[in-house]
Amino acid sequence: MMEHRTKRDTWGSKWGFILACIGSAKGTGMVGEAATGVLASNPEHFGKCMVLQVLPGTQGLYGLVIWFFAMLQMGALSGDAAAMTVAEGTRYFMACLPIAIGGLLSALAQGKVAVASINILAKKPDDWSKGMILCITVEFYAILCLLASFLMLLNLNIGVA
Repeated sequence: MMEHRTKRDTWGSKWGFILACIGSAKGTGMVGEAATGVLASNPEHFGKCMVLQVLPGTQGLYGLVIWFFAMLQMGALSGDAAAMTVAEGTRYFMACLPIAIGGLLSALAQGKVAVASINILAKKPDDWSKGMILCITVEFYAILCLLASFLMLLNLNIGVA
C-alpha cells in the first residue's frame, strides 16, 4: 500500500515551537506588567525585575531547539522532507507534544509565580531571591518536557531499515 507523502507533514513539528512561544509571550507579558508597577516607584529594582521577567521566556527557546532538531532530523532544512510519510510526520508531531504542551503550561505557571515574586520584591526587596527560587522550581518541569521531546526525537528511527 502506497502511503501519501507531503511536505505538510513537517507542520506537526512546528507546534512545539508555536505553543511554547505563546506561553512564553503570555508569561513574560504578565511579569512585565507587574514589574512596571514596581519600577514606577523603585527604578533601582530594574535588574531584579528583568531576571524575573526573563524566566518564563525560556520555554520559547526550548520549543525553538526542539523544532530545529526535528526539522534537521526530518530533512526539511536540506529539502528531503517530501520523502516523509504522513505516519512519519505524525510521529514527529507526537515527539514534539511534550514541549508544546509542557512549554505552554509551564510558561504560564512560571509567569504567575514570577508575578508573585515581583510582589515579594516590592514589599521585601531583600527576599526577592526566594521568589526566583520558586520560579526555578517551575523551570525544572519545562526542562523535563524539553528532555522528553528530545529523547523521543532521538528514538524515532525513521528511515532505518
